[in-house]
Amino acid sequence: MEALVLEKAKELSLRDIEIPETLGPHDVRIKLHTVGVCGSDVHYYETGRIGPFVVEAPMVLGHEAAGTIIEIGSEVKHLKVGDRVCMEPGIPDPNGKATRLGMYNLDPAVRFWATPPIHGVLRPTVVHPEAFTFKLPDNVSFAEGALVEPLAVGMHSATKARIKPGDIAIVMGAGPIGMVTILSALAGGCGQVIVTDVDQPKLDLAATLGPVTPVNISKESLVDVVNEMTDGWGADIVFEASGNPRAAASVFDPLAPGGCVIYIGMPNDPIAYDVVAAQIKEARVEHIFRYAHVYPKALSLMGGGRLDVKPLITDKFDFAHSIEAFEFASHMPPTSVKVQIELPQ
Repeated sequence: MEALVLEKAKELSLRDIEIPETLGPHDVRIKLHTVGVCGSDVHYYETGRIGPFVVEAPMVLGHEAAGTIIEIGSEVKHLKVGDRVCMEPGIPDPNGKATRLGMYNLDPAVRFWATPPIHGVLRPTVVHPEAFTFKLPDNVSFAEGALVEPLAVGMHSATKARIKPGDIAIVMGAGPIGMVTILSALAGGCGQVIVTDVDQPKLDLAATLGPVTPVNISKESLVDVVNEMTDGWGADIVFEASGNPRAAASVFDPLAPGGCVIYIGMPNDPIAYDVVAAQIKEARVEHIFRYAHVYPKALSLMGGGRLDVKPLITDKFDFAHSIEAFEFASHMPPTSVKVQIELPQ
């Protein structure tokens, strides 16, 4: 099958590659329609590695995906041929301790699309377990379905935050994960969200997503804005979604006493952590790694009109121009949020 193959860092090719996949009794075969370009895909393209995960052999990219079921296994119960679906890309060991404890996203043996040595899904078809394949509501497009994967990170973060109705939250970073975190925080009950960034076009887009106050931290003080909005009390929740070391080190400054910090972004190096600043506010601190148990909730909110990801889909390429899509994603203008690739149907 023809696929987008990362041969090595900075070298992509559209070529035939053999990926043997047997349809098991609990599996479905999916014809891919739309695949999003994630920051991790771009990072593999640019550097050939992310932390301990190193591309040592040609690997197909892509893990944010939606498509149509074209074949089902003999024991599949809840899906049928023709169903429009999106897929959770990480398959854990069902017998692993993390999975048995309900934390399957933390399973060390998880097989995750486009994480070496597992091939991704920028290719015509893929075989996937029914248990990690989810039917799209009729009013949710393939493009929106392919955004459920990054949205799941925001949903997992909002769940960990234990949002109370009317909470004021800060989202640091208006990239794709910051944007879906804004949507998730609002859907979870936040009354106001303050978002920070240095790219004004991204902040302008974020401001259209609901009761969102953009703060360009190159021009104004986040703490001053928060104090003015909260009479000096602080924000109930801070979501750090930028991965910027300076931002990650400053999370306690705008936080209210008894508030919660959620670390989502992944800094390249260890950050400064002000223990005393956290202590004097008795801050609760949570960390996010991917997601677990949130795809059905995300799809329910999308299908019910409570959560709209369409404004985040800013750039589309057809499969024949996949290499150009990655070159674009490597140097995205500030007006762009999410690049998607559509496969031939």
